[in-house]
Amino acid sequence: MSAAKSVVRQSVSMPANIAAQVRRLAKARRLSANRMLLELIENGMEAEKRKQREFFDLAERFRNATDPEEVKRLGDQMGRMVFGE
Repeated sequence: MSAAKSVVRQSVSMPANIAAQVRRLAKARRLSANRMLLELIENGMEAEKRKQREFFDLAERFRNATDPEEVKRLGDQMGRMVFGE
């Protein structure tokens, strides 16, 4: 097995209600709870990467904007991304 494909055993503690949700999702998709956790983690990591790319794209548009109205709109949008609504 190559280094990139190696498997690491990891113990994770989670609230009982989250564990129950994972088991329900796994059962509905006919997966093991372990595989379901792996898919959820992979999806979450991809979502974080996408969110970061969107932020950097927005920051680039903000830096390049010259119209004061657009600068304000983009600044407000960046603020919502950073601090929430």
